[in-house]
Amino acid sequence: MAQVLERMRALDRALPTDDGVAVFNRVYLAVTEAVAERVGDGAFEDPRAAGELDVRFARRYFTAVDADATGLRPPACWRPLFQLRRHPRIRPLQFALAGINAHIGHDLALAVVDTCRVLECEPPALEGDFDRIGTLLTGLEEGIRETLMPGPDLLDIADPLTHLVGSWSLEMARDGAWAAARMLWGARRLPDVTEEFADRLDASVGLIGRCLLTPLG
Repeated sequence: MAQVLERMRALDRALPTDDGVAVFNRVYLAVTEAVAERVGDGAFEDPRAAGELDVRFARRYFTAVDADATGLRPPACWRPLFQLRRHPRIRPLQFALAGINAHIGHDLALAVVDTCRVLECEPPALEGDFDRIGTLLTGLEEGIRETLMPGPDLLDIADPLTHLVGSWSLEMARDGAWAAARMLWGARRLPDVTEEFADRLDASVGLIGRCLLTPLG
């Protein structure tokens, strides 16, 4: 996890502060630091499994970053964030939620499957620590919304940003990721089925990300 944290900190130093990917990266760095602290404190049932899941999860984000940096196409779930990262009418909270949506909605399910393969275990063996990480994410998301939301004068119920961010739920995305991981694991001996499911999951999460990044006046 130390290497994961160093890579995120390097990205934080390299990217302009108002870049949409930088906004998400700062959020993800805070989450990963919190997970690393909990792993060190013995808050997880299986610290090795929790650490493995966290590392394999982060690698999927780094793969998307590297693909974009080298002119390749990132996964569909990440494309809206990379394509719109400098749009002047998209607010920081939208960038943060679009990145969280891509990472939780798509990458987390695949990271669970990756972890099960490496540790030679079934998804239920990870469920307790998966839920602990989810609880931590939910608490941090509340802080993210409070930090990145505009001032009270813009928090009118009719404001488009209020409506937009209220339409997405981290808890539901996390539940969907767990269900997707179980499906992918159950169908792992049917490569055509798993590939099609993963592709469709990628595309549908990308569509949600594009909606979250609707430019606002």
